[in-house]
Amino acid sequence: MTITTQKIVKCNGAEIPALGFGTFRMPGDEVLAIVPKAIQLGFRHVDTAQIYGNEAEVGTAIERSGVPRNEIFLTTKVWTDKYARGSFMASVEESLRKLKTDYVDLLLLHWPGSPVPIAEQVEGLNKAVQSGKVRHVGVSNFNTAQMDEAARLSDVPLVTNQVEYHPYLDQLKVLEDAERLGMSITAYYAMADGRVPKDPVLNDIGAKHGKTAAQVVLRWLIQQHGVIALSKTSTEARIAENVGIFDFQLSAEEMRAIHALAKPDGRIVNPKGLAPEWDKAA
Repeated sequence: MTITTQKIVKCNGAEIPALGFGTFRMPGDEVLAIVPKAIQLGFRHVDTAQIYGNEAEVGTAIERSGVPRNEIFLTTKVWTDKYARGSFMASVEESLRKLKTDYVDLLLLHWPGSPVPIAEQVEGLNKAVQSGKVRHVGVSNFNTAQMDEAARLSDVPLVTNQVEYHPYLDQLKVLEDAERLGMSITAYYAMADGRVPKDPVLNDIGAKHGKTAAQVVLRWLIQQHGVIALSKTSTEARIAENVGIFDFQLSAEEMRAIHALAKPDGRIVNPKGLAPEWDKAA
């Protein structure tokens, strides 16, 4: 099975498959077992990061998938201790060696929590693009003020801000700011740490479409303008479930009902020293 109808998100010159396969907290042996199958079943967007410690296995998994490298949109992220001018490009080159590729499609700054000025961080992103080793650049876990500053300082358009986003977290302000800047939002933690599959509202909506609560949330994300969703699983059966979101559509009423699940304390990921002061909900 191959996804032939997958939505593509166009943002500031990038064309990004709306459904990505995330590898956060996925040990190397699991990456080698699952990622080739995910690609064979239709995923064309794979997300990793220096700090995940699995770039080498992701590179091997892509090779083993049998799908040409140029058909896969590959993202990695620079960790905060590599932001300084003296270490940024060396870290990118190390990522490329591990990933067994001569370029990545998207390079992100992983968290804003760093003493290195945003101007210097953005300079690193720009140099990576100028070197030909990176196609597109963006940020991750930035608030709107930081997004605005990074976009203003960058000669190369930023294409995404990768942030926590699920039904229990209102991200309207970030979404609106991203749209104004021509950027996308890439949603991680879509399953809200296991909360989604147990939610009665999401299960009721799923039952109407013959889908699971997880499929409903992934569909809810990608049905929003400029939103890309990362999904993750360690079981082959769930891969097929996760890609099975392109054959149904949520109604406007269902979309509103899912948005209404947001709570003021809905944020899960908030590491001290790395996270910014988050935007207040709209």
